[in-house]
Amino acid sequence: MHLVLLAAWTALWFAVVQPHGGFSWHYLRTGGELLYAGTGRADGGLSLYAHHPELQMGPVSFLVAGLFNPFSESVGQLLAAALMSLLGLIILVVAGRSAAWHFLGTGTNHQRLRQRVLIAGLAFIPMWIEVAVRFGHLDDVLALFFTALAVRSLTRGNAAATGIFLALAMDSKPTALAFLPLLLALPRGQWLRAGLWCAGLVALVWLPFFLGAPHSFAAAEFTIPNQPASALRWLGVDDPQTPSWDRPAQAALGLALGCVAVRRGRWPAVVLLGANARIALDPSVYTYYTASVLLGTLLWDVIGQRRLVPWWSWIALITLYGTVFVVPDDATRGLIRLAFVVVSTSYVLFWPMRDRRRRHSPAKRPTLDVPEESRP
Repeated sequence: MHLVLLAAWTALWFAVVQPHGGFSWHYLRTGGELLYAGTGRADGGLSLYAHHPELQMGPVSFLVAGLFNPFSESVGQLLAAALMSLLGLIILVVAGRSAAWHFLGTGTNHQRLRQRVLIAGLAFIPMWIEVAVRFGHLDDVLALFFTALAVRSLTRGNAAATGIFLALAMDSKPTALAFLPLLLALPRGQWLRAGLWCAGLVALVWLPFFLGAPHSFAAAEFTIPNQPASALRWLGVDDPQTPSWDRPAQAALGLALGCVAVRRGRWPAVVLLGANARIALDPSVYTYYTASVLLGTLLWDVIGQRRLVPWWSWIALITLYGTVFVVPDDATRGLIRLAFVVVSTSYVLFWPMRDRRRRHSPAKRPTLDVPEESRP
């Protein structure tokens, strides 16, 4: 029943947003056309990033976007939006099953777990529709979808699949690099296997572009305006464009926070912390950025803790999305964004937590089983 309600909630938001959606879909469509054009165009194929540094999406995103090339732009965007919306529902199913497997044998009340997924999902879906339908950012959608699958593989103790899915996330959107500490949540003996799969697949997808067209490195230097409402302004960065150190700092901060979370036995917070690093240091304030935060709070609320009410999903929705409509002052919105990052990061890393006896080995399976029909 909780999935039926979430499906209806998704359909409602889809119907409201779709008539005015697809704001950024033209980037994906252009990239898909260029990639599939190959050597037929001087700026296509492996030369894509060298000639179009503004296309900041990963090759996997353009491969998938190209599947909609046979349709007109409007029809292709509608079909892509429908597919991306469906992936949001699948993420909720995956998150619920990941939590059920993680808590297997701990006496977890699975009815309460379904309720947590429902309540957190009601907050997650509006932001998912924002990134999937209103903006049509297939790259963010795929990166978050593959990250959710990596979490599922992690809870099952499948090192190869965890590495593969994290690689596909980075192949879809480079900012998914911040989620890489999830690999460290595997048992130490599986780190090498997972790391090799991940590094190999990332190299297989990205290296042909940089070897075939060395000017592709120009894409890493692409800048965007530093918005007045960004948290970056509150950190004292007044540069009009993206500072040269900003993107590396985002990745480094996300990786560092994720490693701390794993070290403290709080690996379900890795995605939230990686998204927080982006929110804190990104010069822009697009609302679709919040979708990655909501995936992070979803995973934390259903896997990282066992409270019935998933407070952090709703706090994130209200703080990062709701204030856009009710707080007119740019500087105040920037302060609110920064405050959310500081408070949520401090909470998931340092707030005393109960029931941490299985925190160091998410892949270990207890002997007590739970009937399949009782799982979310």
